[in-house]
Amino acid sequence: MSPDKLTPEHSPRTRNVGLGRILVAVYGVFALSATARAGYQIATKFSEAPLAYLLSAVAAVVYIVATVAMARRGVTSWYVTLGAILVELVGILAVGAASVFDSAAFPHDTVWSGFGRGYGYVPLILPFLGLAWLFYNRPRSTRA
Repeated sequence: MSPDKLTPEHSPRTRNVGLGRILVAVYGVFALSATARAGYQIATKFSEAPLAYLLSAVAAVVYIVATVAMARRGVTSWYVTLGAILVELVGILAVGAASVFDSAAFPHDTVWSGFGRGYGYVPLILPFLGLAWLFYNRPRSTRA
């Protein structure tokens, strides 16, 4: 499906305006905060909870990729954003469940531990909002 055969009202070209711009901003804030948190934790106390801190770094990378891809235009960016948000969703659900059921494995919090409890559960809600926005603005071919 080529970009010139997309309907303009639901194309990836309009994904980063309005509510999309707010989502990009929220993802950007999470990218910055997760990166800063992971960087600090890995640099200063990695030996205390290496799994938790590496998962924070993974979350940071996912948020960075999602932010950049969501802010860009085009069908490829739409698919990259979709992939990043799906990884984010699996991450928040897996790490959230693991941290609840085996809290000894997570002596220190990550962005995704406790389903994002330390961030007001926004990490749990964010991928659902992101997916809804993406699917509303999914690439569609025109029928001529």
